[in-house]
Amino acid sequence: MSIWFYILCQVSVLGFALLGGVFLAFSDFIMRSLAHTSGRGGIEAMQVINREVFRYIFMALFLGLVPVSLVLTGYATFGLSSPGATLIAVSGMIYLVGGFGVTLVCNVPLNETLARMDLTIEDTQRFWTATYLPRWTFWNSVRTAACTAASAFLLLGILRMAQA
Repeated sequence: MSIWFYILCQVSVLGFALLGGVFLAFSDFIMRSLAHTSGRGGIEAMQVINREVFRYIFMALFLGLVPVSLVLTGYATFGLSSPGATLIAVSGMIYLVGGFGVTLVCNVPLNETLARMDLTIEDTQRFWTATYLPRWTFWNSVRTAACTAASAFLLLGILRMAQA
């Protein structure tokens, strides 16, 4: 394994773990806290969060791990033959499907629907409690598990390669 790929793997372990931690915070207490706000407070807060997330480090890390995962998967599949290569390739695929893919297919459509809703309409509150909170939190928990698994598989892959 080349030194650049080894360093990329180490940095990626940290990146996957950091994203998993952010997603865990949302599933564990942020969404629950927003659900307990009075009136429209939780809806409005989530609308703001969904706008602000595009401007900060989170989005750079979240999007940056897509090409990194492609490199991890491709190089481990076609460029490595040592033990641990499969674990490294799987880690990239897990992030691409469970972290990034779930976001695009499940969480983003819910965010876009919520963003278009008027806080003063009763249907917005019903959507928030009956649809958005349970579905968004469920899929966010899937993202948490995927990022955590990607980090763990990558770490195990690095360790297996180091032992070989």
